[in-house]
Amino acid sequence: MKKLYSNKLVILSLVLPGLLLFVFAILAPICLSVYYGFTDYSGIGSCNYIGLENYHRLMKDQVFWTSLKNSLLLAIGFICIQHPLALIVAAVLDKLGGRGEGFFRCVYFVPNVISVAVIAYLWKFIYNPDFGLLNNIIKLFGGDGGINWLSQGRAIWSVLIVLIWHGFGWGMLIYYTGIKNIDPTLYEAAAIDGANQKTTFMRITLPLMKPVIQVNVTMAVISALKQMETVYLLTNGGPGNSTQFAANYLYQQAFKAFKYGYGNAIGVIFIIICLVVTILLNTVFADRDEDAGRKNGLNRRRAKS
Repeated sequence: MKKLYSNKLVILSLVLPGLLLFVFAILAPICLSVYYGFTDYSGIGSCNYIGLENYHRLMKDQVFWTSLKNSLLLAIGFICIQHPLALIVAAVLDKLGGRGEGFFRCVYFVPNVISVAVIAYLWKFIYNPDFGLLNNIIKLFGGDGGINWLSQGRAIWSVLIVLIWHGFGWGMLIYYTGIKNIDPTLYEAAAIDGANQKTTFMRITLPLMKPVIQVNVTMAVISALKQMETVYLLTNGGPGNSTQFAANYLYQQAFKAFKYGYGNAIGVIFIIICLVVTILLNTVFADRDEDAGRKNGLNRRRAKS
C-alpha cells in the first residue's frame, strides 16, 4: 500500500478529478466574472473593455447599498436570533432522548426539505391581506385583520422572518450533531460534581462547541449574502427595492436588464465580501481560543505555585 501511494501517477489520478472540478466549477467562473466585470458585456454579442467604470457606478448605486444593508440585517438575524435558538433547541433535543428526540428533530428540519417555491407561495398566502392566516389570527383576538405584510416598510421584516424560519433546521441539525459528538463522560463527571443543566451547558457544551459555532456563523453570513430564490419568489426585491438582496439584484442586472458586465462586477464585490467576512470570523475565533489558552495556562501556573 505504501508503494502504491508513493507512485506519482496514482497520486495524480486521485488528485486530478477533484482539482479539475475545482478549476472548472469554481476557479474558472470566478476568473471569468473578474474579466467581464471590466467590460460592458450585455450577455449577447461582443464586449468592450471599460476598466473600473462598472465599479465606480456600483459605488454610487443606492439599490446595491440597500441590498447589502438588507443582507447585513439578515446576517444579524441569523446570528442573534436563529442560531441561539437553534443551539438551545439542539441541546434540549439531546436531553430529550427516545422517540421524541427523533420526531422533533425531523419536525424542525421539515422546512428545509420542502421546495423553496412551495415555501415562498405558502408564506404569500399567510401574509395575504384579504384571507391570509396571519390576519385571520389577528381578527380572532379582536385586532385589525387588514394588514398588508408585504407593503413598503413591513416587507423587509416579513421577508426576514421567512428566511430565518426557513434556515432554522440546518443550523439546529449542525449544532445537534456537534453536541452528539461531545464525550458523554464529561456530563457524567459534571453530574457527579453536582453541576446543574445550566452550568453544564455553559461550562461544557458551549466551550466544546466553539468550532461548530464558528462554522455555523460563517455559513450564516455567507448564506445571508447569497439569498436569492426565496426573495425572488416572495417579493422580487419589491416594493420599491425595499427587500432587495445582493444575489437577487445581481440576477436582475445580469439577466433581466442585460447588464452582464455590471452584474459580474456585483459578483466580484460579493466574493470579496465573503472572503473578508470569513477571514475576520476566523481571526476573531482564533483570538478567543488564544485568550482562553492563556487564561488556562495562567490558572495552571497559579495552581502549581
